[in-house]
Amino acid sequence: MTDEDRLLGTIARIGEPDPEWEVRAWERLDSLTKPPRSLGRLEELAQRVAVLQGVDRPSVSRKAIVLMAGDHGVVAEGVAPYPAEVTAQMVANFVAGGAAINQLARHAGAKLVLVDVGVASALPPSEAVVDARISDGTANMALGPAMSRAQAAAAVRVGIEVVEKLLDDGVDLVGTGEMGIGNSTAAAAVVSALTGALPRDVVGRGTGLDEAGVRHKAEVVARALKVNAPDATDGLDVLAKVGGYELAGLAGVVIGCAAAGVPVVSDGFIAGAATLAALRIAPAAAPWVFASHLSVEPGHRIMLQAAGLRPVLELDMRLGEGTGACLAMEIIDAACVMMSGMATFQEAGVSGPEE
Repeated sequence: MTDEDRLLGTIARIGEPDPEWEVRAWERLDSLTKPPRSLGRLEELAQRVAVLQGVDRPSVSRKAIVLMAGDHGVVAEGVAPYPAEVTAQMVANFVAGGAAINQLARHAGAKLVLVDVGVASALPPSEAVVDARISDGTANMALGPAMSRAQAAAAVRVGIEVVEKLLDDGVDLVGTGEMGIGNSTAAAAVVSALTGALPRDVVGRGTGLDEAGVRHKAEVVARALKVNAPDATDGLDVLAKVGGYELAGLAGVVIGCAAAGVPVVSDGFIAGAATLAALRIAPAAAPWVFASHLSVEPGHRIMLQAAGLRPVLELDMRLGEGTGACLAMEIIDAACVMMSGMATFQEAGVSGPEE
């Protein structure tokens, strides 16, 4: 059985949330000691989790961030101000606990899972990094496919298997994160391919390009799309031709969470591109996905609109790593704590609104 066959089996396990809970969850929220809907989107988030879990007292206290790392051959086109070696160096920084995501994950009480799915530079052996490398980075997508379809399917399977292990450990909320020099170029190509948006409207500064650099990056994305002609109806084809190993891995995280009935929080633009690809591969996964924040990368708004997702936060962030997902997970957790812990008017002996 191939990895793509296994992927199809996972997709077949994705269930539809029980529509009965759409009403039941709001009935509980509206019975709590507050004016109806006075907590705004906090109530909407709690209601969504309650529906997904099929309970009136939802809980997402056991959180994890899956951070996939991979390198990109398209860096040879001069699309990033940092050298490719930074990917491996940043993975070492994650292991040492020195990055932004380390601090935010610790604050949120979220387990950080680091996965090498295609870093080009050799990493020192570490129990803190899951070694699932498909190859030493992708090929240059400006010249041909970034990877084979089989490699893309294998990377998606990596994400699914990481999720399965987390669920064995009792995790009930998963966030996505990434690291890979050049991956905002791949993300732009993926979003452009899947939405039909022009590269110039999707491409942003990434790790700090100037205006000339952004124009060049858009030209490289346009060339990659022309050379590879990815099929917009086939998310796996798009990932293989213009994506990256970490993007495919994160698509697997989204699909794996949906198949297991666990909500997943998509990070910013790059993780969002992976989410969009996942939803093209497995449309039934859509109810299980939360958007964490609106990145300042222009392609993220396009991605969110295409996926029909509304972000929890807008903080002018564009770092990646899962930082936005981590912050939104805390908000979602707080929403569930509110819904589960508050007393109803009847329980508290408080008079409700008059008919």
